[in-house]
Amino acid sequence: MAQTALVLGSSGGFGGQAALALQAAGWRVSRYKRGTDMAAAAKGAQLIVNGLNPPAYHNWDKLIPEITASVIAAGRASGATVLVPGNVYPYGKEPGPWGPDTPHRPVSRKGRIRAVMEESYRTAAESGGPRVILLRGGDFLLPEAPQMPMNRMILAKAAKGRITALGDPDALHAYAYLPDMARAAVGLVELGDKLPAYADIPFAGHAFTVNDLADRVARLSGRPTKVRRFPLWFFALASPFWELARELREMLYLSSYPHQLDPAPLRRWLPDYRDTALDEVIMLHLRALGIRAA
Repeated sequence: MAQTALVLGSSGGFGGQAALALQAAGWRVSRYKRGTDMAAAAKGAQLIVNGLNPPAYHNWDKLIPEITASVIAAGRASGATVLVPGNVYPYGKEPGPWGPDTPHRPVSRKGRIRAVMEESYRTAAESGGPRVILLRGGDFLLPEAPQMPMNRMILAKAAKGRITALGDPDALHAYAYLPDMARAAVGLVELGDKLPAYADIPFAGHAFTVNDLADRVARLSGRPTKVRRFPLWFFALASPFWELARELREMLYLSSYPHQLDPAPLRRWLPDYRDTALDEVIMLHLRALGIRAA
């Protein structure tokens, strides 16, 4: 009989891709309806995927703890393993590459919120609560999702030969192509109790600079491509009345602070896993923007 996964946030980026990857691996996927009893929805499930994330960083300090508590309670009640997509915010400006042994020293409010969230999952898992897999990735990449920063800002004017940098265009930046991250997540889930009760595993994905991206776009599209820096004063100007600008402004340091995630832990757990080639990922983004290969 197929195992059952309850996917929270199945209409979102990670949740949607996790649902597809689980189905491809033979799982029965149940999609959670917001506002309903999560523990009841998780009854009979072997896995809970927490893809819930308040849009535009809205009210994180209140909503993230509420979601976390509900997921842990549902995991306890059902006995299901919990899968959580982590991010790099808790690391602040620690030396890299970042991995499970990197100290959490966040330099932003959202980093502190996520660090507390992760500690709640760790405490629950290590005190007899639900097993937890926290798979940590950089900025999400998904060609068909216009809300992603790569599509909304960085590549938004690629058809006009412009790539937009939100910081230092020579700074290495970590990215997670979501179909790959979801495949890796399913592989980890299927290891079962071979993993520790709380498994903090980095998903290295791809790391590249904006200048490298521009070079690849030019080569793949056959079009001259220039890098332009986004006027960061815009975020300061818009912050008082636009929540997303205010929240993005706090995280802009990641666009200038070179960082990447350590690939070794995932390679140890999933030695046969392979990422989609970066050129292919970029070409998929360009096609979504109506740009054809050279």
